[in-house]
Amino acid sequence: MTDHRAYDLIVIGSGPAGEKGAAQAAYFGKRVALVERAPFLGGAGVNTGTVPSKTLRETALYYSGIRQRGLYGVDYSLRGDLTIGHFMHREQDVVGTLRAAVERNVARHGIDLIRGVARFEDPHTVVVDERPDGEERLTAPVILVATGSVPNPGTDLPRDDPRFYDSDSVLAMTRLPARLAVVGAGVIGCEYACIFAVLGIGVHLIDGRDRLLGFLDGETSDRLRLQMELLGVRMALANGVIKALPNPGAIHLVLRSGDTLEVDAVLVAAGRLGNTAGLGLDRAGIAVGDRGHITVNERFQTRVPHIYAAGDVVGFPALAATSMEQGRVAVCHAFGFRYKTAVSSVLPLAIYSIPEVSMVGETEESCRDKGLRYCVGRAEFRGNARGQIVGDLAGQVKLIFDPRDRRLLGVHIVGEDAAELIHVGVMVLQAGGTIDAFIDAVFNYPSLGEAYKYAAYDGLGALARLQQ
Repeated sequence: MTDHRAYDLIVIGSGPAGEKGAAQAAYFGKRVALVERAPFLGGAGVNTGTVPSKTLRETALYYSGIRQRGLYGVDYSLRGDLTIGHFMHREQDVVGTLRAAVERNVARHGIDLIRGVARFEDPHTVVVDERPDGEERLTAPVILVATGSVPNPGTDLPRDDPRFYDSDSVLAMTRLPARLAVVGAGVIGCEYACIFAVLGIGVHLIDGRDRLLGFLDGETSDRLRLQMELLGVRMALANGVIKALPNPGAIHLVLRSGDTLEVDAVLVAAGRLGNTAGLGLDRAGIAVGDRGHITVNERFQTRVPHIYAAGDVVGFPALAATSMEQGRVAVCHAFGFRYKTAVSSVLPLAIYSIPEVSMVGETEESCRDKGLRYCVGRAEFRGNARGQIVGDLAGQVKLIFDPRDRRLLGVHIVGEDAAELIHVGVMVLQAGGTIDAFIDAVFNYPSLGEAYKYAAYDGLGALARLQQ
């Protein structure tokens, strides 16, 4: 055991919030210690969540040839010899590359990387143990907790049967099942349901809620559900698993509706919990909620002013992009840097389902709930030259705007490259712009981005009808 090592900032966790928070402080000359207990840097964002699942999506699209079906007379069928090794190879390559990028960023900023398990001894002292060279004590006037999240077991389904997976362990799957039940139709459940369905696996998606992704605009949610059903995903919404019988040949599931299913594997996607167990937050004077989340203010301070928290560990929205910004804002506030004082109120999100879905701003439902006047304009990809070229005939750009001044309120996109296209709407929304921005702009032809212009024209038509 060594004496105390003094730093300006201790960061616990090297995921998106921790890495960017640590780098921000080091960039401005602070002495930073970054504590990580996992064998690799990057947190769930790089190792088990964001990057792996999105890479698997692209791999599934490649091997299935779904983008080529119906184009140029190509009959592209799934490879009959596809193995789990083929399927996981690209994911492992990408994850390895991005792990190395995080390591380089930490080294480039002169951050002290300390391997081991962190726990609070008191509000200013962090003990790091489970280290080959003994326990380490660190002290700092500012501490950032960025420990991320862990899968929520969520149900009473068996945990000792290797055929039951969560969103982390699914990456260690040793063979592709012929039949899969996905329990939980949140973002993770929908993404993995699409990934496996496009590979020709029989997928059942089970959830107690009666619609997909309730935070989405209702029309967008319905469109996604239809496209997922066309992929072959069998929906069991407003339902649930009441009993699981893991027989040697198959897993027998009994649903609340009385229906029964036989599958070869089950993916439990019941959301995630704040990763705070074992941190000793009580010794620092910090309580956590039922789901392990830490309560913070708009500056990401906990109830103990010099201890900050950011990323998934604080709960919603739990997105890698917002986690990075939260880590930066927390550190800037802690040290008085006038560089970044708040996280933007305009937060896009994307669901990497098949097709992609992305949104920013208000939905029709949120406008009604808030008593906001609104009007809608739409453009379908089937009427877009690039949509015809790439074969995406089900995509849509939907604009929600204020009928009084045409100010943009929200953007909702289903289809090819939705996660990229949304940023056009983000910038107009951030600037407080109107749908005239899309009408006045020149978009490349052919391009999917041009759908913004025709959605805006459609909105003007809807506005004229409303005024009549």
